[in-house]
Order: sequence, then C-alpha cells, then structure tokens
Amino acid sequence: MKWSFECDSGIKMGLRSMTETIPQSESRPSGVLVLDTFAEAFPMTAARVIVTTDTPAWAMVAGQTMTGYATSVISCDAEAGIERVLTPGETPDGRPGISVLVFAFSRDALEKALANRVGQCVMTCPTTACYNGLPIVEKTISVGGKLRYFGDGWQISKRIGGRRYWRIPVMDGEFLCEETFGTVKGVAGGNIILMGTEPAATLVAAESAVAAMRRCPDVILPFPGGMARSGSKVGSKYKSLKASTNTAFAPTLRGVVVTEMPPEVRCAYEIVIDGLTLEAVERATAAGLHSARRNEESIALVTSGNYGGKLGPFHIRLHDVLERYANENHPSKEGQDSL
Repeated sequence: MKWSFECDSGIKMGLRSMTETIPQSESRPSGVLVLDTFAEAFPMTAARVIVTTDTPAWAMVAGQTMTGYATSVISCDAEAGIERVLTPGETPDGRPGISVLVFAFSRDALEKALANRVGQCVMTCPTTACYNGLPIVEKTISVGGKLRYFGDGWQISKRIGGRRYWRIPVMDGEFLCEETFGTVKGVAGGNIILMGTEPAATLVAAESAVAAMRRCPDVILPFPGGMARSGSKVGSKYKSLKASTNTAFAPTLRGVVVTEMPPEVRCAYEIVIDGLTLEAVERATAAGLHSARRNEESIALVTSGNYGGKLGPFHIRLHDVLERYANENHPSKEGQDSL
C-alpha cells in the first residue's frame, strides 16, 4: 500500500513559510567571538551503567532505549546519555558494550530512575547484562537488588570478587544484573551556545563541536544529537511552567524582546554538558569552544547561559577553560562520533 499525505496548496505554502529560515543578513564581522562570560552548573548525583550484549548493534539499541526521554530534569526523571562505546576488552564479561551516565537530583531519585530504566529498557533487550561502572563506596543505590523480584522467586544470586550479581530467568536465558551501583556527586548544566549566520552551516558546526566534546571522558550531552534548539530560561508567564523558551536567543522575537543575538546572527544551538566531575565538564566545554573557533565561516559568536550565579555554585568561565585546555587533543573513541 502506498501512503500519501494530501493538503491543498494554501496549507503547503503556509507550512513552508513557517519552517523557512530567518532572512539572511547582508554583512557580518569576521572571526568567532567567544564572550567573556560563564556557564552556571549545579550538582547532581550520577551513576555509570555498563551494558553488554552479544553484538555491538544490540548494545547500542539497549543504550539508546535506556537513555530515551532523559534530556532535562525539568520534565524527565533523569538526564542520561551514552558516554562511549566499549570494546570486549573493556567490559566485565568480555562482550561488546556501552557505557551510560545517568544523573538525578538525589540518590533516591537516581535509584528509582535507574531501576525503572534498566528494568524496562535493558532487561527487555535481547542478550543484555548490566554492571556498575563506578567504585563501590559509602553512597550506593540498589539496581539488581530491586529488579531481582521480577524473577518471581526463581532468581538466584552469585557473589564474585565481593560483589553480588542477580541472575533473573527470562525468555532467552538469564538477565544478569549487578546488585549495587556506586554513585558520585557530579556536575550538570554546563553549556555553550553557538550562534551563526547561516542555519544549515551553523548546524554542521554544532555537530562538529558535539563530536569533539564527546571524545572527552566522563561526560554526556543529553539532548538530541547532543544539542538543544529550544534552550530554556527559568520561569514563565504561565505559573504552571518551570521553564519557557529562552526569548533572548529566539531570532523571530528580535525587535520585540531584549535579545542576545547580534544582527547578523540567524540561529543558535545550545550544547548542554553533564559530567562526573567539574574538570570533565570544563574539558568538554573547552573542546567545544575550540571546535567552534575553527568554524569561523559559520559561527559568529559563542556564549553560555547563566543566571548571575543564582542557579548553581559551579561557574565555568569560557575564557579560562580556553586558556587552560588550549593544547589538549582528545583521541577519538570507537563509535563516539556517531552517538
């Protein structure tokens, strides 16, 4: 059967006009300007999840499913993303795998989100096993310890090297999941905002920045493709909303609201960074800034979002990280650029 969508020419013209890009500016200054400002980040509790499967393809399926609907704790139960692809030599059971980082505001919230996501998205995926990826210290959460009850009394445990693993019978054999996961106090909400003169070229430059930042260890970029086109500000004219569109970076509102966009800029993309440490977020920020500066034909200006120091205690100054990590080279990780 051939499917088609029919609409009259008037509707087509109207839809086309709403999706067209902002009219081109006649001139723009040369070079990429990085503003002397800071990104305002805040603490969140984090865990690392190692998922293995029989094939790299199924590992990626499990990781992508587990990290769905996990862009921002504004509306999601957690912020999550695939950190990197793991070779069989890097995983506990010698199979292909992926590493996932998950962030939430508290250990209780993280435990609930992680148990739900592993139970519904990893255990259900063919051939998976799930392991803790952080040191076990005082502050831990239970994952396999909660999911074991799915075995309806047929689950069994095995202790190896001082760690307990649960074997849960499922339809293709057993799902193996580590009982306890370590947590750390991570840093979330680091960000850079890339502003460009040509929307298509700006998106390509943002993709390059995302690829550079994903080569950095211990970080994730939780938004779709690593970036957000609907950056938000705190609050709204509507009392029920915690956040609303960041009007200062909306080109169609230029002239009717206070704007942060120079006349030649036609679009902006925000890249949000969550990391296990402040240093990891700073290094990823620097990698994104250096990448943006190499795209001066499409990127005119780079800045970051902050709320005057009122939102979070971590202030990541763009000029400082550019200088401190000026000569760093982040080696490519297998499969990383395509996450």
